[in-house]
Amino acid sequence: MDAVVSNAMTDQQNTEIERTVRTERGRLFNFIRKRVRHEDDAEDILQDVLWQFIEAYRRLETIERVTSWLYQVARNKIADSYRKKKPEASLQTAKGGESTEVDFEDILSDFSEGPEELVIRDAIWNEIEVAVDELPPSQREVFIWHEFEGMSFREMSELTGETENALRLRKHYAMRLLRTRLESLYNET
Repeated sequence: MDAVVSNAMTDQQNTEIERTVRTERGRLFNFIRKRVRHEDDAEDILQDVLWQFIEAYRRLETIERVTSWLYQVARNKIADSYRKKKPEASLQTAKGGESTEVDFEDILSDFSEGPEELVIRDAIWNEIEVAVDELPPSQREVFIWHEFEGMSFREMSELTGETENALRLRKHYAMRLLRTRLESLYNET
């Protein structure tokens, strides 16, 4: 009897895992690809994220919001990859009329895997989430769609009926506000 229940659970788990991987793989890959330089690195990170999802699901861990969980794991894996090599992308800020570099990855890449460092990294991600939540709703929506969900401006335009240029401008304003907010975070860390 236990073997029948176990096999049924395994089949159900496999079906759910396959469905989730099938529906989220493309968007998740696009999300990762925008944040790493090489496609091979993006594919490696994606495989790590999916493997971690499968392992967690099979251990019967409760994952209430699977999509949010996947993107959080992806962000952590991306940060880990930057920690292993020199940061390749940066946020530009304007300061006193001159352009200075604030490396977003530096904020997340200076920490090892110790418990204190993980707490700091989580606090940084929380600060980033708060900053995104403080954006005006129309800017926040475009920023999240583009940066976290991997939607193109064309897809957003088709969804909202607004021009791609209007959507790009909203994202531009969102990035300016976030850069200002994250600059102080960078200086603190």
